[in-house]
Amino acid sequence: MATENLSPALRTPASSRPYAKAGRGYGKRSAPDQRPARADDFMLLPERERHIAGYVDHLPDGAAMDIKSLAKNIPLYGQMAVASALRALGVAGHLRHAQCRVEDRGQVRWVTRTFWSRTAHDNEWWGTFLNAENNRATQEATAPQAPTRVPTQAPAPRTGTDPSAPTPMTPAEPTTQPTTPDPVPAVPAVPAVPQQRTPEPAPAHPSPAYLALAQLGRLEPRLALSATDCTTLEPLATQWFTRGVDTDYLTHTLTSGLPTQVDSPIGFVRRRLNDKIPPHLPTTPTPATPGTPARRLMAECTECGTPGHPEALPDGLCRPCRTPDAAPSSEQATGANAERNVGSLVAELRGMLKHP
Repeated sequence: MATENLSPALRTPASSRPYAKAGRGYGKRSAPDQRPARADDFMLLPERERHIAGYVDHLPDGAAMDIKSLAKNIPLYGQMAVASALRALGVAGHLRHAQCRVEDRGQVRWVTRTFWSRTAHDNEWWGTFLNAENNRATQEATAPQAPTRVPTQAPAPRTGTDPSAPTPMTPAEPTTQPTTPDPVPAVPAVPAVPQQRTPEPAPAHPSPAYLALAQLGRLEPRLALSATDCTTLEPLATQWFTRGVDTDYLTHTLTSGLPTQVDSPIGFVRRRLNDKIPPHLPTTPTPATPGTPARRLMAECTECGTPGHPEALPDGLCRPCRTPDAAPSSEQATGANAERNVGSLVAELRGMLKHP
């Protein structure tokens, strides 16, 4: 008699969801001076911040730490809750956002990096750390690169011959009398093709304004301009360079905060060139310290993303995001009281009209 096997089937192990990897240059960066992980980490934080901090702490370096990615992988909280939790973690001293200038394959772009620390630090420590990161990024960018040497290979010897043997001399060919060439048959005439329209050639020595406009399409595909568009907008971009800005400043201003879709790149760029043109710099600029390179890493507000120096962003927040909303003025309070008095008076008059 066959017996039925009542033993339960083996359970399939739960598949671990891979971490979302950030784009090149973005993502999580672990800060130094962290204590080893313990079970009571983040116990002083509220429940929501403690849960999100524990998840972020287990992410590897380079993982995506933006609001959308965290909300997608933490189903308990939405994007607004994650944004509020990151703001609180920044105030608590666990993270800082920073914009870093990256040069890759001849292109310059600004990426947002999130520095995370399991151990909470004060503003002074974070300022020193971000300044050290800026110096390190500047040294890496200005370090000379050694030229790559391509090894030369000797010609391979002939197959079946001794490479040390001398090369045999070939006998001279006998001289022959020149022969009369055969008559070439007549080729029928090719019908004339109308001249095609050739594209406008690029200028021989393009100006910095033209080059800055030409590379917009490589930095941001939504702002791809043709050669004719670059020539048309070149005078407007030249005005920016006459006011003391450089190519990085111009491209960063034109490519930041773009809408989802740009229908007319030339119209959009023309509007920004006219509306966001910087003011004139003084004729006697402030003398700068010789040998001081441009800053390549800027701290960023955790709430609104405004860049600035670490000293100007205490707790990782700019002044508008750090200052609470002002209390209503006395005039607004007086107006509200007047509205209440009028309402009560109207209600009293309606009650009097009900009586005979």
